[in-house]
Amino acid sequence: MTLIALAVPFFLLALIAELAIDRFRRTGYYRSNDAINSLSAGILSESTGYFTKVVQYTIWGLVLSNFALFDIQRSWFDASVSGIALWVLAAVLWDFCYYWSHRLGHEVSILWAAHAVHHQSEEYNLSTALRQTSSSFIFSWIFYVPLFLIGFPTDVLITVGALNLIYQFWVHTQHIRRLGVLDRILVTPSNHRVHHAQNQAYIDKNYGGIFILWDRLFGTFAEEADDEPVIFGVRKPLANWNPIWANFQVYDYLLFDAQHTRRWQDKIGVWFRRTGWRPADVAEAYPKSPVDLDTFQKFDPQISSTRRAYVMMQFAVVIISALLISASFATQGAAAIFVPCLLLWTQLYTLGLLNEDRLYAARFELVRLAIIVPIGLFAMDESFLTMTPLLWVFVAFYVLGSALWLRKN
Repeated sequence: MTLIALAVPFFLLALIAELAIDRFRRTGYYRSNDAINSLSAGILSESTGYFTKVVQYTIWGLVLSNFALFDIQRSWFDASVSGIALWVLAAVLWDFCYYWSHRLGHEVSILWAAHAVHHQSEEYNLSTALRQTSSSFIFSWIFYVPLFLIGFPTDVLITVGALNLIYQFWVHTQHIRRLGVLDRILVTPSNHRVHHAQNQAYIDKNYGGIFILWDRLFGTFAEEADDEPVIFGVRKPLANWNPIWANFQVYDYLLFDAQHTRRWQDKIGVWFRRTGWRPADVAEAYPKSPVDLDTFQKFDPQISSTRRAYVMMQFAVVIISALLISASFATQGAAAIFVPCLLLWTQLYTLGLLNEDRLYAARFELVRLAIIVPIGLFAMDESFLTMTPLLWVFVAFYVLGSALWLRKN
């Protein structure tokens, strides 16, 4: 089991604790629809990763096996002074590579298309930390290839990479303000709030994962100012609660510009130029309105309390399903979880529709309950038709109970 998987229960406990603090202090940093959407994006990222991460691991393994400059032994990374120094060196170098991966993820359009998912939330809390992309596997591995070229062992780099990601969880909060000297050395909540801002003064700042020193060194640091409150989100709002569409949004508008520009150089340039760049002919034919943060309003469609309770119940089912899928993947591999993941992704999509109060959301949910769930169960195990009566009762209770509850709202 990976460090990230081991950390998930602690992530959930910390999130629940922060939510309780938020309710106690009445700070309003959480909205259920936004938090569910962020967590849904994270669950989608983790579950698709079971099938996509093999790409980066395969390439890294090939680089290490065939092109490593130094034969760095795994046994060197022990509890001795020199071993600890090697662990620290690997962690620092990983964070350096992360800085450039993160920075270019904001500055190059096709890389931003993947990374934008993490920034789409218009709230800032621990659920935002778990809001991750599902398409970063396409390019993000490239930035860490130099470490495998040096010859660092794969499990060492995967470990420090996981620790880097785990560290970043706690900085996604508004309940911790300034931390004095730590704000000058490390990525802290204050520093990272700046990074998630769409204010002009804060755009493209504070890319570090653990150390903010990289930003100070390369001129991308900005301090959170008392007279410039952070407005979270992205300049082109997602404006829906669909975690699947969240992963396609930026690719979609880049594809639009590529299709509508006349010059072939621009059709290619759209993807690899600086974020925000558009071909002149497309910008003229399809102008975009300038961003006015003075009139900014959060996306927040209202639904009934009964519908909200139904969504919360179904999201609890999602969390349980995701944890069971994770356990199955650890013991049985990717092939065993393909159909369960399809069922999971369908449910995530439906919850987004319900949270938006789409006209067809209830009908789609009924189709999921009455058709997709039984077909999925049968596809997972042909013994579905002959399963124990107790399991039949459980499935029938879930389907019928959900359908009846849905009809009441």
